[in-house]
Amino acid sequence: MKVIIQRVQSAGVTIAGERTASIGKGFLVLLGIRCGDTEMDARYLAEKCAALRVFEDENGKMNLSAEQVGGAFLVVSNFTLYADTRRGNRPGFTDAARPEEAVPLYEFFIHQLKDKGFPVETGVFGADMQLDLINDGPITIEIDSAQMKKSEAGEAWAKNQRR
Repeated sequence: MKVIIQRVQSAGVTIAGERTASIGKGFLVLLGIRCGDTEMDARYLAEKCAALRVFEDENGKMNLSAEQVGGAFLVVSNFTLYADTRRGNRPGFTDAARPEEAVPLYEFFIHQLKDKGFPVETGVFGADMQLDLINDGPITIEIDSAQMKKSEAGEAWAKNQRR
């Protein structure tokens, strides 16, 4: 599972000409779910997003989290994050989870953020959406739950979650 996080001044979703979601200051999160991802992947990414310190403090240093600045989240599903472009020019998406696997994990990720007290708006899973945003910085960061499996800190986190 991976996220592309963009620090925004504002962001919104429009579907079929109708504005369906919008936030002010916070994070636009594009969420990609891979075949075989689990709730542990979603929990890890939600915690990383919630704790990510990329908002400026009084000294202009990126040192504050979304919680500390009263930020909101706009979460949008995006299977194209798992595009395979190794062969030819037409991407393949076989690594992206099918809706029956992805929707529950998408909803679980959203609930993880809500349970932490964040205001969360969403796109509509599988819909043709138009996004608009004012990227603040620009600050754009990718986090992949595979990092959890590759780092000592991630391994310790995962071990603690299993208890």
